[in-house]
Amino acid sequence: MLRALQTKQQIQAILSEAGISPKHRFGQNFMIDGNLLRLVAAAGDVRDDDLVVEIGPGTGSLTEELLSTGCRVIAVEIDHDLAAILRARLGDQSNFTLIEADALDGKHSLNADLLSAIRSAPRAKLVANLPYQIASPLVIDLLIAGVDLLAFTVQREVAWRLRATAGDDSYGPLSVMANLLADVHILRTLPPQAFWPAPKIESSLVRIDRRDRLGNKAEDFSRFVHAVFSYRRKMLRKAMLEAGVREPQTDAALAAIKVDPSIRPEQLSPPRWLELFDTVRAS
Repeated sequence: MLRALQTKQQIQAILSEAGISPKHRFGQNFMIDGNLLRLVAAAGDVRDDDLVVEIGPGTGSLTEELLSTGCRVIAVEIDHDLAAILRARLGDQSNFTLIEADALDGKHSLNADLLSAIRSAPRAKLVANLPYQIASPLVIDLLIAGVDLLAFTVQREVAWRLRATAGDDSYGPLSVMANLLADVHILRTLPPQAFWPAPKIESSLVRIDRRDRLGNKAEDFSRFVHAVFSYRRKMLRKAMLEAGVREPQTDAALAAIKVDPSIRPEQLSPPRWLELFDTVRAS
């Protein structure tokens, strides 16, 4: 028998009872389609011995679905009002832990408590309807931290960027990092009506399986790629110089790996980015 999931009316009633409404600044769009919510949970392939991270749990509809599998759930909620609701509804469940904080301690660093939990778990997964504002840095930080599988909804534009290849309009640092850290699968498109309040854009359900090709150089590589891509309208050589790479290193590295210095950063494939980084670092 399928579990009863929170309907739009029930979510509205929960919020109304607490005297609150969705907060745009936190990207609060609650999933109200029970069938799609079950698809999100199923995409995570959750086992009872998994540690499952949920960022932005809202009123706990997906959280309850995950907890029913017997897994351990760490929910991270920045909104104090929603955190109080979650604590009242789920706080007595032994496999539920609430971190009332921002999932990100900085632009490219995870909350310390969350990071510690992930690193101490034999197998960690993310299953979530991600707040749109933090999705891009969060996905990469979770992969670097060692999360094995990520199943989440996100705006379709971010899903495209995760899957983009060199030369695509959507190609950028997120594409490069995702390619070298994981295999990305876009499972389906979700209409705005699947959420309340309905966003103005379509969303995608994405599954990412970690396939780390960077190892312990992931953070340094990420900084390098972001720095050079911040000058993406310039030629690659000029972008590297603007990003702070010394001229002798730049010229030697481009020559060593036989890359045309006049191409733009978005024309360089992920493996070539890694080759460039390794050559610069070795010089």
